Amino acid sequence: MKSSILTKLFVLSLGTLGFHVQAQVQQDSLTNKLVSLNEVVVEGEDRSDPVFSMVESEHAKKVVQPKNVADLFKDINGFALIKRGNYAIDPSFRASQYEQLNVQFNGGTKVMHACPNRMDPITTHVIPEEIERIEVVKGPYTFRYGATFGGLINLVTHDVEKGEKGYHGRVEFGDETNGNSITSLVNLKLVEDKYDVNANFGYRNFGNYEDGNGVEVPSSFKSTDYGLQMGYNLGKKQRLQMEFRQSFGRDVLHAGLPMDTEEDNSTVLSLDYKWQDLGGILSTLRSKVYYSGVDHIMTNELRPSFMMTEAVSNVDADTFGGRLELEWKPVADLKLFTGMDALSIGREGERVRLVKMNMAGNPLLVPIEFIDDVWQDSKIEDYGLFVEGQYPVTDKLLLKGGVRYDLALSESRDPDEDFAALYPELDSRTENNISATASLKYGIAKNLLVEFAYGRGVRSANMIERFINHFNVGQDPFEHVGNPFLEAEVNNQFEVGVKGKVDFEGPFVDQLRYGASTYYSIYENYIAPLIDESLQRKYMPMAQPQAVKRFVNLEDAYKTGFEVFGEIQFLDHFNFKSEVAHVYTKNKDLDEALPLTPPLVTRFNLGFEREKIWARGTYTLTSEQADIADSFGEQVTAGYGVLDLRFGAKPFKHVNLGVAAINVFDKAYNNHLNFAFVNQADFGRVPINDPGRNLSFFVQYSF
Repeated sequence: MKSSILTKLFVLSLGTLGFHVQAQVQQDSLTNKLVSLNEVVVEGEDRSDPVFSMVESEHAKKVVQPKNVADLFKDINGFALIKRGNYAIDPSFRASQYEQLNVQFNGGTKVMHACPNRMDPITTHVIPEEIERIEVVKGPYTFRYGATFGGLINLVTHDVEKGEKGYHGRVEFGDETNGNSITSLVNLKLVEDKYDVNANFGYRNFGNYEDGNGVEVPSSFKSTDYGLQMGYNLGKKQRLQMEFRQSFGRDVLHAGLPMDTEEDNSTVLSLDYKWQDLGGILSTLRSKVYYSGVDHIMTNELRPSFMMTEAVSNVDADTFGGRLELEWKPVADLKLFTGMDALSIGREGERVRLVKMNMAGNPLLVPIEFIDDVWQDSKIEDYGLFVEGQYPVTDKLLLKGGVRYDLALSESRDPDEDFAALYPELDSRTENNISATASLKYGIAKNLLVEFAYGRGVRSANMIERFINHFNVGQDPFEHVGNPFLEAEVNNQFEVGVKGKVDFEGPFVDQLRYGASTYYSIYENYIAPLIDESLQRKYMPMAQPQAVKRFVNLEDAYKTGFEVFGEIQFLDHFNFKSEVAHVYTKNKDLDEALPLTPPLVTRFNLGFEREKIWARGTYTLTSEQADIADSFGEQVTAGYGVLDLRFGAKPFKHVNLGVAAINVFDKAYNNHLNFAFVNQADFGRVPINDPGRNLSFFVQYSF
């Protein structure tokens, strides 16, 4: 982006404070007749919400200066973050991650990463300040939005059409001390009866942060994003909406990956249409088509290995998709959803290596160039058909069920010679997957609900697991080799839960809210990379480790866990909330835990809120993680506690202010899911510490 444009962006920041959020929520009434396109979950509607679903929408009070969208999951019970630095952050939920989670935004749009090391996950391609709410279905309990294995995550941007009529906007600016980092956003919108327009322009510049020991972690990055959304209401029952956004990452340092990002460019285009209240048996028609493209350039120019070998990788990913859904009401109270969807992912690219020294460290008179095919010009397509229904048997009992069929096609159109030799029968492949779910909700009392669910979620192997060829794509330093003949992995998940509330009329306690759920998942054909003694290291054959991992199906694996929360509202303006989340996994084939299993986490939140002022203190206690996957190079991670303090105020009608102190006691710690330093001059292969104390300030002006 030109410097003049960036200069115009230097305006005011991060937090849409709680009062602005509350105003939005009040307008998002279920009695609103506007046609809404983006929801998967309608919060608080027990007869419409998928079983075991939740909505988080107070990000301004929970997150200060989110590096990317993944930071919004930081304080959501059951979630953990997989960090490779400050930029490439992935959410993990109940020890499911990557393509095990169906992550999308606005009800179906997907952005697939181009980098095999996930330097560019979907969370880097949408502005965090754009996200109004996060909708989560905690398991394979709905299949209307694609094949779902471990859970569905829908990132919903602001519903502009529900805003006040006229011309509005906001400018935001944020600054934080640890890394001397800034965020900024300009938002302009016009809302009329027939049409609405929404435009965003954001810039983020994060420096290297220091951990609690004062050690500087290479993690800086810059990103520039803009987006345009236009909607047109075809009467009171129909809406057409177009979204276009681009994101540009520059000079991104990845402490936990072997290379850094020089450029990361993405484009997302989507078109949505909805026609509701058709009359008769057919109630609603919904459709979506979208395209996303990611161009990614990474180098090792700033790494120690550059002296011996220069490496540049230029890779790209193209994703096409769409869905068509019909909602039926064949009889009173019965809702039936039928539909189809499609997803096509294509990746290609190469790594160019210029070897300047031999293994003895002596310079070569003439450097030798090698070209390595990263993706082998691979393609994966998925075509799905689904049927889901829900029926209230009584006023207290609601039954839901659904079935999904997926036709999965995969192909490597330009395989390397050694990969073709390893798999002589390599050809295009077709898989047929069946997923199913059944659940019920039972209202024991007015404010007490019990939920039971079973889901069979099926996920075909992703492109890395199928077609990667001797690249390091994991937490450990092993080369990995894909397996195009992997069986689809299956999650048979059983879950039971309860949630409720109690209102009090006394002078001290106003309300008690509580909930708990426990689950057990039996995995079939779980996909994991294991050492294959028949394979030899391909690149730098004398380097350690010389063993190679190949993706295989495990025969016997499972996970189990629970989440519990309780919240008390007292003295009109105070609240105290406690949450606990724990997951236990087992790979019986190797008698160890599954990789990337997060430790037990307990949170304590004390809050105060009035019309023009709010405050919150959060103490997060993370336990030691001793249940580890030795075969993945995992180590026991010590427990730790971190205190965060946040304060916000609305001193004037259009101005919101906020300050925060994150990691108040400057604790030096690393989460179990953090990657280790790789190819860094001043660090051995030890886990990356999280940031130390960080003081943050943000201001927002809206009009």
